[in-house]
Amino acid sequence: MIVDERLTTYIDSLSWQIPEYLKEVERKALQNEVPIIRRSMQSLLCFLLRTRKPGAVLEIGTAVGFSGMLMSECIGENAVIDTIEKVPMRLAEARKNFRKYNKEDRICLHEGDAAKVLQDLVCDGRKYDFIFMDAAKGQYLHFLPSVLALLMEGGMLVTDNVLQDGDIIQSRFAVTRRDRTIHGRMREYLYTLTHSEELDTVILPVGDGAALSVRCNQELS
Repeated sequence: MIVDERLTTYIDSLSWQIPEYLKEVERKALQNEVPIIRRSMQSLLCFLLRTRKPGAVLEIGTAVGFSGMLMSECIGENAVIDTIEKVPMRLAEARKNFRKYNKEDRICLHEGDAAKVLQDLVCDGRKYDFIFMDAAKGQYLHFLPSVLALLMEGGMLVTDNVLQDGDIIQSRFAVTRRDRTIHGRMREYLYTLTHSEELDTVILPVGDGAALSVRCNQELS
């Protein structure tokens, strides 16, 4: 927990409001130990979507479809959502949820490794004005070139889980050996976001840490 848990609980009590069916999906996911976005991140994501009003959304990391369905509640009826997942069990659960809650016409599920799917979307000439990255943290930097190719000028990239419950500030020798590679890659990813001439980025201690990056207008950069 990055921010005091009592403070987070209080803020959530003020701002966390999602449809009942999503509360049920969240409850089931947590029971099955499937990682989904934390409640503070849910509130932030909904706020950003309602204020920016994107026409095309890309999600990298579907899991059981919770965040995709949440985003569908916060965008216009004509907006589209593409989402990417490769784990068979999660794909099956996401498809089941999309059917059950009538989201199949709103959300397009792409099956496969995210790196390959992203490259295919680039080749297809796809563009998005809002991208939500919530996949394998160690792959964020690897995905970034394709993500930038897909992100419109003025579009927003939201990256979740960037502060690793606060471990990001530790020396690599202070984290467990098995986490050192991800720790190093995340630090490099955050440095790249905050020092890129293509992006204007802010890091927020929301949930497990969120990076908000806007694609700069090249004529102004």
